[in-house]
Parts: sequence; C-alpha cells; structure tokens
Amino acid sequence: MRKKLIYIVLSVTFLTGCSNSSVALLPYSKTDNVISYKNDIGTEVSEFFAGDLTVIPDELNHMEDSDITATSALIVNTSDDVVLYANNVYERMYPASLTKLITALVVLKEADLTDTVTVSYNASHITESGAKLCGFKEGDKINLEALLNCLLIYSGNDAGTALAEHVGSTIEGFAKKMNAEAKRIGAVHSNFVNPHGLHDDNHYTTAYDLYLIFNELLKYDKFVSIINQDSYNAVYKDAGGQEQTRKFDTTNRYLKGTESPPEGVTVIGGKTGTTSKAGNCLILYSKDSQDKSYISLILQADSGNSLFSQMTDLLEKIN
Repeated sequence: MRKKLIYIVLSVTFLTGCSNSSVALLPYSKTDNVISYKNDIGTEVSEFFAGDLTVIPDELNHMEDSDITATSALIVNTSDDVVLYANNVYERMYPASLTKLITALVVLKEADLTDTVTVSYNASHITESGAKLCGFKEGDKINLEALLNCLLIYSGNDAGTALAEHVGSTIEGFAKKMNAEAKRIGAVHSNFVNPHGLHDDNHYTTAYDLYLIFNELLKYDKFVSIINQDSYNAVYKDAGGQEQTRKFDTTNRYLKGTESPPEGVTVIGGKTGTTSKAGNCLILYSKDSQDKSYISLILQADSGNSLFSQMTDLLEKIN
C-alpha cells in the first residue's frame, strides 16, 4: 500500500480551521487509527480509519498563487508525500462529473465487469439541459466494463445511471453504497445522491475528499488503463439484437493533444466535470521525468480554458 505522510501539528490537540463551518468544513487531526474532525454544524466527531490516512493541516491549506483563481486547488507528490499546493481543500463544493470517480470505485469493488447491463427507461431518458449522454436506448445490452469506459472517458450520464441501477438496484440504493465507500476511505465531508453529478443541492464533496477517492482508485490497474485512453469504441447490442459500435472521445484536453503539460510532466489521465453551479472541475494523475506520481485537482474554475490553464500552472509546480 502506498505510504502517505500524516501531517500533525500537535500530537494531542485538534487542528482548527475556518470559523464559518457552515461553508468551510474544518480539517482533520489524527492520532493512531482515530480520525477526528468537525462536521458542518461544528460538532466534533471521532471515527476509526486506516492508519495511513493523509491529513493536510490548515497552515498548508491557504497557499497563494495569483494564477490559481479557482475556489479549490490541490497538487500532491504522492511518491514523496509532499503537498506542493493546497487552497480551500476542505470547503464544501459541488463535484459535477467528478462524482463519477466514487461511482467507478463502487463498481470496481463490488461488480463483475463481465456482466451484461440492460439499459433502463430512466437511463435512456435523462432530460436535464446540457447533460452529456452516450445516447444509449432503452433495452440496449452492454457489457459493464464498456459502460465504465463510457462513464470515465466520455462522461456519459446515461452510462452512470445504467451502472448504478445494475449494481445498486436503484439510484437510491447505489447512493448508499457511494456514501458508505466514501466514509470507509475517510472522505467524511461528502454526500452523494446520484452516480453522475447532475446538480442536487444535497450532493457535495470537498477537494480533499476527491483526492482521497482518486488516490484509492489509483490502486486499480483497470481504472488507470481506462483513464489513459484518448477514446473508446463501445460495442453493444440494441434492443433488437443488432450489434452497434460507437466511438467516444475523452474530455481530457491533455490526452486529446489540445493542451500541453509542462516539459517533463506526463499526464496519465483524469476526470473532468462541469455544471453551472459546480463550475469547471478537473482531477489528474501525472508523472514526472523520474517516474514520481502526482495528483492535482482544480474545482470551480470559471471556464474550460481557465480550468486547463490553471491546471497547467499547478503542474508547473512539479519542476
């Protein structure tokens, strides 16, 4: 298991954070296998978690960089356990399609990727304006692994609904699995109500929680191989039994070649997300010329161009 650095200001006291706890949740403190934190109404909570849970103290959580204007940002050298930049990582945020990371984690943990999924009416009739859809029809039969590719590469919301209904029976049942898995890995300031991230006021997370979820996913070779693709050809059968093939391109500009990382940095893959209330979001897994690994995250940039520009600025901190 990858070693993680535990930042502790005092071994017997709790870290303090922003006083406006209804907006900015307080960071964690840790001793042994007990994690302590303040919830969003200021109540102190203690729970047992894995002994290697990473904690970022508040003094590392308000770094300044005039080029990084997004609400939350983070980049961590996960090979050497060094925080290169962190700002507002405990602030409650809407995750948009970065939600699909916890969806993928539940699927990889609990499902058989060889299963065949039958697309339901609900999955094929998402009507929210601007929702990105693969275009699957009711009755289409598609391999679960293919759906997972469509979810992570193209960010299809219909793929997310189909996966959730197959693994959790209902959206509500799957959301319970999402929240249980998030709590298990220490992402305790999140609440998920759907598998895709289409807006709901009660659907939220933090940059820190997304970092923990993404870090957990990197333990799965299947996940890493999926997010490293610039496109995916989904082969499935329609309701009439006819074979169909559709190509889905990545939403990651670094893999598309329309955005370039700094010299010496290789972007392995990641996940984008955009809604009107979440803004533009991106999380990446990258490596430097010495094969050291990095996780970087931007939440709530004001445009797609700004999102990737700010991410490139974050990646510049690697060199």
